[in-house]
Amino acid sequence: MSNQNSQPRFNAIQTVISRKTKIVEAPKDEKGKTLKISDFYGISTFSLKQMKHKLPNDIYKRLVQTIQSGKKLEIEVANVVAHAVKEWAMENGVTHYTHWFQPQTGTTAEKHDAFLNVDSSGVPMERFSGSQLIQSEPDASSFPSGGMRTTFEARGYAAWDPTSPIFISESGSTRTLCIPSVFISYHGDALDEKTGLLRSNEAITTRAIKLLNLIGDKGVTSIITNMGPEQEYFLIDRAFYALRPDLIMSGRTLLGARPPKGQQLEDHYFGSIPSRVLSYMTECEYEMFKLGVPAKTRHNEVAPMQFELAPIFEESNIAVDHNHVAMEVLRRVAKKHDFEVLLHEKPFAGVNGSGKHNNWSMGIGTGPNELEGINLLDPGKTPHQNMRFLLFLMATLKGLNKHAGLLRASIASSGNDHRLGANEAPPAIISAFLGNMLDNMLNEIEKDTHKNLDYKEVVIKLGVSKLPTVMKDNTDRNRTSPFAFTGNKFEFRAVGSSASCAFPVTIINCAVADAIDEITASLEEKMKTSKSIEEAIFVVVKEAIKETKQVRFEGNGYSGDWVTEAEKRGLPHLKTTPEALHEIISAKSIKLLTGLKVFSEEEVKSRFHVRIEIYNKKVLIEGECMQTMVETQILPAAYQYAGVLAEGVSACKSAGIPAPQTEAFTKLNQVIGLAQAELKKLERILASVFALEDEEARATKIASELKPQMEALRVQCDTLENMVADNFWPLPKYREMLMIS
Repeated sequence: MSNQNSQPRFNAIQTVISRKTKIVEAPKDEKGKTLKISDFYGISTFSLKQMKHKLPNDIYKRLVQTIQSGKKLEIEVANVVAHAVKEWAMENGVTHYTHWFQPQTGTTAEKHDAFLNVDSSGVPMERFSGSQLIQSEPDASSFPSGGMRTTFEARGYAAWDPTSPIFISESGSTRTLCIPSVFISYHGDALDEKTGLLRSNEAITTRAIKLLNLIGDKGVTSIITNMGPEQEYFLIDRAFYALRPDLIMSGRTLLGARPPKGQQLEDHYFGSIPSRVLSYMTECEYEMFKLGVPAKTRHNEVAPMQFELAPIFEESNIAVDHNHVAMEVLRRVAKKHDFEVLLHEKPFAGVNGSGKHNNWSMGIGTGPNELEGINLLDPGKTPHQNMRFLLFLMATLKGLNKHAGLLRASIASSGNDHRLGANEAPPAIISAFLGNMLDNMLNEIEKDTHKNLDYKEVVIKLGVSKLPTVMKDNTDRNRTSPFAFTGNKFEFRAVGSSASCAFPVTIINCAVADAIDEITASLEEKMKTSKSIEEAIFVVVKEAIKETKQVRFEGNGYSGDWVTEAEKRGLPHLKTTPEALHEIISAKSIKLLTGLKVFSEEEVKSRFHVRIEIYNKKVLIEGECMQTMVETQILPAAYQYAGVLAEGVSACKSAGIPAPQTEAFTKLNQVIGLAQAELKKLERILASVFALEDEEARATKIASELKPQMEALRVQCDTLENMVADNFWPLPKYREMLMIS
């Protein structure tokens, strides 16, 4: 029996089956010769190369000084740069510019202005001044502020961040000049994600330089934090996407029975990339290369139709900007290939979730030649390098241990709540994995096995100088650890795939900067009574090892035993977003963030309130969407099929023969009744949540009542999906969305 409700789904399947792989051609030169990546890399950015070519030499040097040292940009320099940027942009077909910024929505924002001006005589001309480059004034009234200002206080300023390259964004035939910017209120409060990151970089710079000076590394003038965010994502065909209200509204499937085959055969991970997907990836990469985004690695991830993009590491501020650019490119190019990209942390239940592994390290930016570019988390090969590494390693562990709750809060979101602790995701307990070699070495230092040795020999006896090779080749990776050392960096694996990297990196920087302060103070004190700097360093390191032992964990983070053990150790286990977000406004966190001058107390509290409000809105959207889908799609399909079974049962009885449909009919009606009952509970809870005016009370009720009720309703609906005849079911199923491409 045919059914009109399922026809769009069957049409979508036919559409997907008939798709052809789009041919993507590599960029070519004027003679039609295919270009190497290095030939066109960064051509859409006003990079240092472009600056040197377009700017007078003295202006170029002064601008580079501003970029490297943070020196205020003089209006004279800004005017020359603005003219050069405008001319370069217009040569590339640009008509408009925008100060591209990152409000506390987790995405980016832009308001476009034309270069066009009209003089007093009505003569049109293109004009772009230094003051226009430095600052613009988008309306700030509709951006989240967390109570820092009222709605009628609409003024906000977007100010150019010269440390991140200006770039040209292409959408169809339109090209726009994008000027990476911070976004602040009329009173100077940070309304964005970038300002805090820049301030945290300054905080860690001043403190790391002081510690380096103390141990003899003189002349260092800047410290940089590096990051490489690995972006995971799902792709599904647009024909399927258009028939899923939940994906359109929330980015994840609120309903959907698991298919017999998911990822259990482990055949998708690193498997052959489907041709349509590879074509899509190729075009994405070409777009990213032109924008100076160093996309390096592409591969199939664990779940069907899940993939990963990994970049070469960059300075963290630029890496954050480039990750936003990458996500936008992934979205925009997907439509050209009849895909939709899903960046949600858990778009499909029962299979691998998506994260954004933030590979973080810190290094020396500018200093004496022998120091410039040194990674402070690289163990090195000499005793002095080893001891410098140990100090900064322990500073990182101290920061992680002391501010574990705040780090958990930095990655809290409604989407990440579905992911943490399952499949490839680490648990919601923040801990560090070091690997056997490094873990054993710290244990040896703690036990004083080196105490009778010369301190310069200690590092050799402990095998620290061998760490780079050992860590790279022989130490296993712990995918269950949220913060794992991987040779010369830490991988913060708990960040969600849809999130901005800015806030998590800001918090890492702050936690480590605070710990460097403590390490420095302790070392200064120990040097007063120690025979040598080496002896003082090892005393400080030993104390830090004992202090941070509780946050080090080398085992399986998914194990229930670890949850019990972590609680014994006193590590925070913040399972839900509302629980975690309260860490932001704890007295300890406020003291940390205000003491480092990264945020004012008002700015700290605003970040809590904004995130609570976003959490509430997202889950309430999901709840209402689910209610509508069940009322208008799921139950009607079940009713129709139940009617068909009822007719069959009635016909058999009228003919005086057994009715084999009776059992299916009875069971189906029972499940329909259960679904109706769960739907009524959902409606009551939704109404009670909406009746609350306090956002914190809402968040608590959403986490404790609404989300569990949505799961209870889903169980019944997914049961119905496996009972209702296929030709009655209106929604594309998992087996179709994940297996047909």
